[in-house]
Amino acid sequence: MANENNTGTASTASGETATQEAKRTKVGVVVSNKMQKTVVVAVENLVKHGMYHKYIKRTNKFLAHNENPAVNVGDRVLIEETRPLSKRKRWNVREILEKAS
Repeated sequence: MANENNTGTASTASGETATQEAKRTKVGVVVSNKMQKTVVVAVENLVKHGMYHKYIKRTNKFLAHNENPAVNVGDRVLIEETRPLSKRKRWNVREILEKAS
């Protein structure tokens, strides 16, 4: 029984634990940055209609924590799921993928 103390957080080659790699991520566009350390990110996804089999574009808005003041409206960002930071804020801006032109 060598694996008695295994807690499910096996170390990988990069040094990160398995629980850190399992965080959900989404890519979206910043639609508002008027709050302090918070941005609103709009994430679009395609959903197939049940009867007509056409794809419908659905948009969800997420509040994301942002320490970086360089994020502006129109930037494409990668957000990751984190612990609840406030009533609606459960995401964190990981990186800016593309700056707005």
